[in-house]
Amino acid sequence: MPKVKVSRKSTFIDMTAMSDVTVLLLTFFMLTSTFIRKEPVQVNTPGSVSEIKIPETDILQILVDPQGKIFLSMDKQVDQMEVLRRIGEDNNIEFTTKELYDFSLLPTFGSPIGTMKQFLAMDTEDQDKNLKDLGIPNDSTNNQFKQWVQATRALMKESDRNDVFKIAIKADATTPYPIIKKVMDDLRELRENRYNLITSLKGGASSEPSETH
Repeated sequence: MPKVKVSRKSTFIDMTAMSDVTVLLLTFFMLTSTFIRKEPVQVNTPGSVSEIKIPETDILQILVDPQGKIFLSMDKQVDQMEVLRRIGEDNNIEFTTKELYDFSLLPTFGSPIGTMKQFLAMDTEDQDKNLKDLGIPNDSTNNQFKQWVQATRALMKESDRNDVFKIAIKADATTPYPIIKKVMDDLRELRENRYNLITSLKGGASSEPSETH
């Protein structure tokens, strides 16, 4: 008895629906993801059991490395630009429109105001290389850190965001206490008595910012 030959059929699978789902998922993750801010120094925050998250808007973050260098970051580029303009006026330094715009793009800043123009003239690679060795001065004779906080607070008051504005301190777990106390004393002198300490959540696989007063 002759064998019956089964005709071969194409195994083509329409992937249009799968492609649409992939694009939708990619768009969703892009819109909902929070990108990690680039920082000049690596900081391992101390652990705590608090699960209160730090707000992501209208916040001035103070980054303190183990050597006591201070770096700042803001969540809105337009605020960052305006604060630099005010700091420049207070120190008789006029920044160009380009310099103000370039500054607004910095994820974290920490150059002394006197050398800010030279810093902004560097390319991105040189900025990243040099920033970790700089830091905003906060000594008794040249406390530029307090100037930045004052200028930021003044901007928040003028824009009716004073009630929602937050200050957060992010320091390494090995940073000596006198260094952190100096930062807190500077804030207290400015009557900034409410601020947040960013810590890592104990017992979890990932670190989450928490709030402490």
